[in-house]
Amino acid sequence: MAGTLALTLHPSIAELGAAEWDACAGSANPFVSHAFLSAVEESGSAGPRTGWMPLHAALRDGTGRLLACTPMYVKAHSWGEYVFDQGWADAYERAGGRYYPKLQVAVPFSPVPGPRLLVRPDVPDAAALRSALAGAIARVCEERGFSSAHVTFCTEAEWHALKAEGWLGRMNLQFHWRNEGYRTFDDFLAALSSRKRKQIRKERARAAEGLCLRTLRGAEITPAHWDAFFRFYRATVDRKWGQAYLTRRFFPLLGERLGEKVVLMWAEQEGRPVAGALNLLGADTLYGRNWGALIDQPFLHFELCYYRAVEFAIAHGLARVEAGAQGAHKVSRGYLPVPTFSAHWIVHPGLRRAVAEFLGREVPAVEREIAAIAAEASPFREDREG
Repeated sequence: MAGTLALTLHPSIAELGAAEWDACAGSANPFVSHAFLSAVEESGSAGPRTGWMPLHAALRDGTGRLLACTPMYVKAHSWGEYVFDQGWADAYERAGGRYYPKLQVAVPFSPVPGPRLLVRPDVPDAAALRSALAGAIARVCEERGFSSAHVTFCTEAEWHALKAEGWLGRMNLQFHWRNEGYRTFDDFLAALSSRKRKQIRKERARAAEGLCLRTLRGAEITPAHWDAFFRFYRATVDRKWGQAYLTRRFFPLLGERLGEKVVLMWAEQEGRPVAGALNLLGADTLYGRNWGALIDQPFLHFELCYYRAVEFAIAHGLARVEAGAQGAHKVSRGYLPVPTFSAHWIVHPGLRRAVAEFLGREVPAVEREIAAIAAEASPFREDREG
């Protein structure tokens, strides 16, 4: 099959039709959809301003039909990725190498696990296409002088497939909530230990004091909501000394293009918007995206980002809530550790050996950490888990 394929590289998602891209991406994960990626690019969020330069890869057959593709970016830094390789860059550059530019196969600014090597489901040999795409990315690295390529937050199946192609496998962890067939939020609470159950009830009561809390979806979200949410976003970024990658235009574009897949947890104080949490809805998962607030209300972050997300998931029969990167504090709220995966192609043999040795120690350490947290910090009743 590889001999019949042609690789093309595209500096804009607009060069690839939405229908053909989404035929490869599928509909389960909204972050790899043409709609999301085009909103990121057209809003100026991914581009020269932020140093995420699109270079999407596409594989076509002899008839020109798109069979596989991947969201890919040229990076001159390592910001906005959530899988940290600055130590690798520093070591390589101290040794006289040039780590940047590099290739990043990812969804910009979004630590959301999902498919990265996107293949049409109706092709006869999807595994061969993923292999061809992995090989093509590696060749682009070497032919164009990139130090490395990084496929971040990929699926576990892709992780194993990439390692079989000679890529280096890395593991990290996040905290996800899993629906065990709960009918109501109280059903979920009943699965927790008494102490954790009481803690969550107290936190929810404190968070709601003096506020009107709502869940908005799709057409219910107006331009005024997006204006307010951008203020929340900027206020939170400024407070944490981060970088505001997302522009004002991104949010209404997202709402316009993803419609009912956009879910906004909302807080008002005496009619004034004061906080919100943005989520995207997948086939069986609610994905936490961004949060922001203008007030410092105890436990409001937990209420909007975690508890209302769980309520939404239960009401809509979803299997999971993925609330983003970091946050061991999520464990006591019912979000348990799960592994996340990335794969790395390093061109220079010496750097490759050093990274491989590092990962040989890091991956087992992450596996032990996940097991220890699940065993020692789980908020669920022992009789429920045993």
